[in-house]
Amino acid sequence: MDRRDFLMATTAAMLTVPGRAPSAQPSTPAGPPPDLANIAAAMTDGRLTARGLTQVYLDRIEALDRHGPTLRAVLETNPRALDIAAALDEERLAHGPRGPLHGVPILIKDNVETSDRMMTTAGSLALDGWYAPQDAPLIARLRAAGVVILGKTNLSEWANFRSTHSSSGWSARGGQTLNPHALNRTPSGSSSGSAVAVAADLCAAAVGTETDGSIVSPASINGIVGLKPTVGLVSRRGIVPISHSQDTAGPLARSVRDAALLLGALSGPDASDAASVAVGGRFVADYQRFLDPDGLRGARLGIARRFFADNAPLNDFLDRCVATLARAGAQIIDPADLPTHGDWVAPEQEVLLYEFKSDLNAYLARLPSGFPVRTLADLIRFNAAQAPRELPLFDQELLRQAEAKAGLQDAPYLKARAACLRATRAKGIDAVLARHRLDAIVTLTSGPAWLIDPVNGDFDTRRDRRLSAHQRTGGSAPGSAHGTVFFRRCVQRTDAPAARLRVRARRPRARDPCARLEPLEESQPR
Repeated sequence: MDRRDFLMATTAAMLTVPGRAPSAQPSTPAGPPPDLANIAAAMTDGRLTARGLTQVYLDRIEALDRHGPTLRAVLETNPRALDIAAALDEERLAHGPRGPLHGVPILIKDNVETSDRMMTTAGSLALDGWYAPQDAPLIARLRAAGVVILGKTNLSEWANFRSTHSSSGWSARGGQTLNPHALNRTPSGSSSGSAVAVAADLCAAAVGTETDGSIVSPASINGIVGLKPTVGLVSRRGIVPISHSQDTAGPLARSVRDAALLLGALSGPDASDAASVAVGGRFVADYQRFLDPDGLRGARLGIARRFFADNAPLNDFLDRCVATLARAGAQIIDPADLPTHGDWVAPEQEVLLYEFKSDLNAYLARLPSGFPVRTLADLIRFNAAQAPRELPLFDQELLRQAEAKAGLQDAPYLKARAACLRATRAKGIDAVLARHRLDAIVTLTSGPAWLIDPVNGDFDTRRDRRLSAHQRTGGSAPGSAHGTVFFRRCVQRTDAPAARLRVRARRPRARDPCARLEPLEESQPR
């Protein structure tokens, strides 16, 4: 089933949801879903209201997420969404819009705190009943921009830092999120629900989080745009953590322009976040000004080949992407591999284990005094006691490994952190950019979507030396997508994001990739 067939089928399904009358407003617009600029224009001239659009998305969630294909992308919707949208409509009439996101319904990954009557659980039953008393700073910024917080999305439980045999998109609270292009294939993760919701048109855009691939990988697999900002551009406070050195929230959207618009609303200083303070005065309110349809002309792009060196079909696909970039006027340096390729894998895992224990313990200590889980050790015991519900598919060995670590002054941690910085920055990305005078490094974001396997867990289609991606995934699924990734050094000046936004994405078609952006390291999605 390709995307057009899927949308036609789900439109029919929306009219036959048991016990639910269809909304008076059309639930599916004609043609492709509107981008954020078209939504704003329709609201400005009165063709669309925030309340009406919110109802459209609530109807689609009911029809596609709760019924029909049952995507399981959305854990819960905001019980106040329609009231908030109606109030924003009244405000628009009385005072005009706050900006281009005024009245736009957006979904939020369920590891970001919101003060609406919605839980923040990271997909875990251990945090069931945790209602944050205030918004995370990034949510407060979205509300100030006039966004309607539509609901919370499913994810790989604990942002995919629980087991090495996990199934991306599965959580004990929400079950298995499905890929809307091919229901038996992975949505990737850990921002699975956010990416699927955008791809299935359950929202105008969404917010995900990434430690290492958790935005850009599901964006690629689901045929949308995802961007991991430099750590610190978006406040990290109020987000269930893995790693303070790598965690950040970021946009998931239908186009690069939409991602740029949402990034501008998300980013901003936070005096209580050390990474935000380190960014200094280099925040940008409007990333759309860096978009240039002719921006690839003259850009020097290096091609990182080693990520997919063992997979001939994906290398062939990368060749076609490189040819497209060259036709757009880019100067191609091929290959431009990191000399430290793979050297960061082992030390990065060590860093994540140490930081997960330290950061999660600090987060859980903020919970009310009577809450049953307030330390990582409590969480491990909870999962063991609730094994039939929490551990039916895979274990929690990463939690146990993290609990065994000491503090962040431990010598092995400091050594591993230094090794990561050396391999990925000083002798990695920064070195290659300088050596070849590159604007960015380009490679594929991921392999194609693999079959969901609840027994063995995720399978990395990039590194299959025995079978082609086509064979390992049971054939190429119609409508499946994978795309390219651009990465460069972290923000050092106000124009740094420009190089990341020089690509125009295409809406996914059957067997047709779309573009993807990402500024930092690439590894197992978390």
